[in-house]
Amino acid sequence: MADWLRENGGALALSVHVQPGTKRSEVAGLHGDALKVRLSAPAIDGRANAALVDFVAQRLGVAKSLIELKSGQKSRRKVLAVRGVALDDARRLLAQ
Repeated sequence: MADWLRENGGALALSVHVQPGTKRSEVAGLHGDALKVRLSAPAIDGRANAALVDFVAQRLGVAKSLIELKSGQKSRRKVLAVRGVALDDARRLLAQ
């Protein structure tokens, strides 16, 4: 099992390293034990956090309301709680 994605109390815990302000939003492999995500949104006024939730929801095909930023509101290192998708499906969809 990948360290960046694990089951945690009925939800999935997704560890992410965010690189804001890039040309496009995309998954860019791994950064240590976190999934590296490049976001076109800048890290200003929570825009990158909102863009991260939007991006992950779109990739997983779930509603944004099923994704919660648990830690890292002002850090590049973040942990998201994701509901409504199975572990294997989430790993496959995020790794594409």
